Amino acid sequence: MRAKLRRFAIDDDGSMTIFACFLVLMMLLIGGIGVDLMRNEMERTRLQNTLDRAILAAADLDQEMSPEAVVTDYFDKAGLGSYLKSVTVDEGLNYRTVTADAATVSPTRFMKFMGVSELNVPAVGTASERIANVEISLVLDISGSMASNSKMENLRNAAKVFVDTVIRPETKDLVSLSLVPYSEHVNVGEPIFDRLNTIHRHEFSYCLEIPNSEFDNANFDLSKRYDQMQHFQWNYDGYNNDRNDTVCPRYDYETVSPLSQNASALKTQIGKLQPRAGTSIFLGMKWATALLDPSFRPVINSLINANDIDNAFQGRPVAYDDVETLKTIILMTDGKNDRSNRIADWAYDSASDYVHWSNYNFNWYLSRYVSSRDRKYYYVADYYTASTGDYLLGNICDAAKDKGIVIWAIGFEVDDHGANEMRKCASTPSHFFRVEGVQITEAFKAIARTINQLRLTQ
Repeated sequence: MRAKLRRFAIDDDGSMTIFACFLVLMMLLIGGIGVDLMRNEMERTRLQNTLDRAILAAADLDQEMSPEAVVTDYFDKAGLGSYLKSVTVDEGLNYRTVTADAATVSPTRFMKFMGVSELNVPAVGTASERIANVEISLVLDISGSMASNSKMENLRNAAKVFVDTVIRPETKDLVSLSLVPYSEHVNVGEPIFDRLNTIHRHEFSYCLEIPNSEFDNANFDLSKRYDQMQHFQWNYDGYNNDRNDTVCPRYDYETVSPLSQNASALKTQIGKLQPRAGTSIFLGMKWATALLDPSFRPVINSLINANDIDNAFQGRPVAYDDVETLKTIILMTDGKNDRSNRIADWAYDSASDYVHWSNYNFNWYLSRYVSSRDRKYYYVADYYTASTGDYLLGNICDAAKDKGIVIWAIGFEVDDHGANEMRKCASTPSHFFRVEGVQITEAFKAIARTINQLRLTQ
């Protein structure tokens, strides 16, 4: 017996089999741990995704339900209602922050053999909607083609909706909106005009001739002296002495309204807009950009000191690197850049000339008092051409985008050429809307909602 026991003690047959069995058990256990962890992560992802969606919806300032009710409803509909632990809301006039905490456990299938019977599944997040400082230029096409197909009426309605969406009681002193109506030119209004370095010729209207080189830059050069636009009307066949559609808009409701937060006044002005004259999109865009550029701040501050602009906007337009301020342009047109003519310098160089051409339609006068062979000497044909307008529009759009200005472009019943130019101007293709009829209201709504961006902070 002693001999048998001795042989058994030193016999190593089958030892590797035993070792292999232990290795297999360890591999199964490690694989099982991976399965338990994967199931835990799947549950955590499901819980976190539900929480993120819930707090985003709850933080929306337009949300009419209470934030707590919104979060609870999301969890209940996902079948996770029992996992929600707490909802915390912090809100003020211009912001809402919602924080939620949820947790559960996932039972283990393999790790329990190691003494771990369950794993925690936590989810926490914070979402906020905050209306910070916003500087907006709203650029509206009021050219003659807007008279067809109820386009002007649709534009008025859409622009009013936009104003009501971005200017609300909770945005007081935070959102400034500059309204820039444009057609063949842009009337900046007498208050702005008087604060610029100009060759002041008359008091009929207040448009400036801007050199083409100025469209390469977002800034407005206040040291440069600008010529006042001639006041006359040329774009009729000469059958009457009509002077309602002068190249430079002449009525108060057609002028630029800088940095306003008076929704009522803005909507009143929008409601008066009428179709007129030709189309120079690039001029509307240049002024829209100037009103967002810090170089224009001395003019704005002077207007504030004269009580023409709210004192709350002192210091605007702010620097481009101000992280608390969003600068954005909404550029709308129903067409494309068109040609524009001017009177020859020799025929527009005295006070009597200024008065003369304000009293006579240019083509009407030429057809009656100037021989056909001499008429060409009276004007500068194609002072702007359509192609020049496209080129200048592209330059000023690129300059604005280089400064970080967000450009939204709306092509309202435009042809393919107009759509392409507006698409190129927009910050991205997704910032361009091509719309028909009443769709323009939805475009303005979508842009206004996006300006108040939701942001996951955790």
